[in-house]
Amino acid sequence: MDGLEGKVIVFAGAGGIAASAARFLGGGGAAVVVGDMAMASAERSVDAATTAGGEGLALRTDISNGADVAALIDAAISRYGRIDGLFNVAANISPAETVKDTNVVDIDLAAWQRSIEVNLTGYLLTLRHALPQMIAGGGGSVVNTMSGAVYAGMEDKVAYSVTKAGIGALTRHVARKYGKERIRANGVAPGMVLTEQTLLNLPESYQDLILQTTPSFRHGQPDDIGATVAFLMSDLSEWITGQIYCIDGGTTMRN
Repeated sequence: MDGLEGKVIVFAGAGGIAASAARFLGGGGAAVVVGDMAMASAERSVDAATTAGGEGLALRTDISNGADVAALIDAAISRYGRIDGLFNVAANISPAETVKDTNVVDIDLAAWQRSIEVNLTGYLLTLRHALPQMIAGGGGSVVNTMSGAVYAGMEDKVAYSVTKAGIGALTRHVARKYGKERIRANGVAPGMVLTEQTLLNLPESYQDLILQTTPSFRHGQPDDIGATVAFLMSDLSEWITGQIYCIDGGTTMRN
């Protein structure tokens, strides 16, 4: 993809979608700095970038921890001297956590708070530390990861849905506030994407049920999201900001 050569993109979070985005970015000549609580996952994203022709660095990072986030941004500046993009993709979605995310009557408040800390406060922290560096370097692109759950009205996963909805407002705030300083901010809202985590945790019968509700003939693949993220990080998307891209096979048809 054009418009990526020499860019430095910080990832807050790893996983299947992150690895796909890293591969597209690396193929365009970008470097990635990936922070995740699971080092093996962060390293897979870096490997994807380097195999495609880019380079990168992996660090253990809890994005709900301000010191960890500061260290991630400092590592990017120390290694590469600049930051051109921030990809927020971390989420509180481990099986042990999602089982606690029920409904407004029953949810344990500790589980609710943890989702806020990771899914929402974590994104605030990465922006707080990355934006000054991006502005100092002449601007850049932020891509925040939301979810189709924001628009679905789910019967459970109340903390996940609410925090992901908040990311939309955070994205538009950044786009409005910092646009004149050459900062762009957009969001991606994936539908059912068959990442490794999804395949492990969602029965095939449930996947089939979801597919029946979408106009598409298939579920999403990580590359469907990764390619969009790379485009939004590239100079090709220079006049796009404040937008939320629903990438879900038509499940969500909205303006």
